[in-house]
Amino acid sequence: QVQLVESGGGLVQPGGSLRLSCAASGFTLDYYVIGWFRQAPGKEREGVSCISSRGGSIRYADSVKGRFTISRDNAKNTVYLQMNSLKPEDTGIYYCATDAIIATLDPRNYDYWGQGTQVTVSS
Repeated sequence: QVQLVESGGGLVQPGGSLRLSCAASGFTLDYYVIGWFRQAPGKEREGVSCISSRGGSIRYADSVKGRFTISRDNAKNTVYLQMNSLKPEDTGIYYCATDAIIATLDPRNYDYWGQGTQVTVSS
């Protein structure tokens, strides 16, 4: 059974950092594209970052470039999203997803999703 579990969310002040984890089970993560997405209240789900199966292709949304870093540890079957210099507009539920054919920030290309982890940036 394919399962993705996000963790690492929480409440942080503007300018702070968080590291999100996406742990996979039921499949070997290193063969698959992994994407990170977020959804704020009243807004559509948007792509934040994605990484190809061997890490050769990485994409970031313009709004997070230079602040967020995606990485993967295939030995731990886990993908991370390091988020620095957080802003209030980064607030939302963050999801990881897989099974896209290519590394894309379009959520419609992903079939398997985790349950999400809440990130709140507020003073």
